[in-house]
Amino acid sequence: MRVSHETIYARIARDKHRGGQLWKRLRHSRKRRRRYGGRDHRGRIRNRRGLELRPAVVSERTRLGDWEGDTVAGRGGRGYLLTQVERKSRYVVARRIPNRTSAEVNQAIRDSIRHIPIWLRRTLTLDNGTEFAGHAELSVLGFDVYFADPYSAWQRGTNENTNGLLRQFFPKTIELTQITDKQVARATRLLNTRPRKCLNYRTPREVLNDLTEDS
Repeated sequence: MRVSHETIYARIARDKHRGGQLWKRLRHSRKRRRRYGGRDHRGRIRNRRGLELRPAVVSERTRLGDWEGDTVAGRGGRGYLLTQVERKSRYVVARRIPNRTSAEVNQAIRDSIRHIPIWLRRTLTLDNGTEFAGHAELSVLGFDVYFADPYSAWQRGTNENTNGLLRQFFPKTIELTQITDKQVARATRLLNTRPRKCLNYRTPREVLNDLTEDS
């Protein structure tokens, strides 16, 4: 017998409604399950390329170099993290940024991938936030940039899941202006050296290193 994830979530929801505490044991400790959909009220991004133009091989996870990116906000919008995750290995890089201007975001992307070889920069799939309005400048770094559909976080599921893992270190209740670069480096190091079931219990760093050596 197998129990679906929907059955588990329904059981947790009923328990919470009765005053239970099971929801607090969820990895993301969300009080409510996130719902997606609705109209996009954010600014338009010029020269935006959607996923329909992205090479099909990216969805297959058969090669290295395809990344997903997003920003994570601190409490009250005080401080942010720029996060990027490699789709095949789940290797994550993150950088603190004081605000979400396109200039700050682009500089943070440059800084965070300095140690990533140019051949490992194939595509970058982003959220539709206006902080990525300067995406055209990223082509000089080696990326072909694409955008997920509005309010379709599952199209960047690897990044969304990794952001949830980072929230274990930096919960929504804290201002990200109060954390240090050293703390961010420690969090990404722990995530990159954590065995993952989806990687056959290998770590993102091991997968990235092994595949890099084989290439």
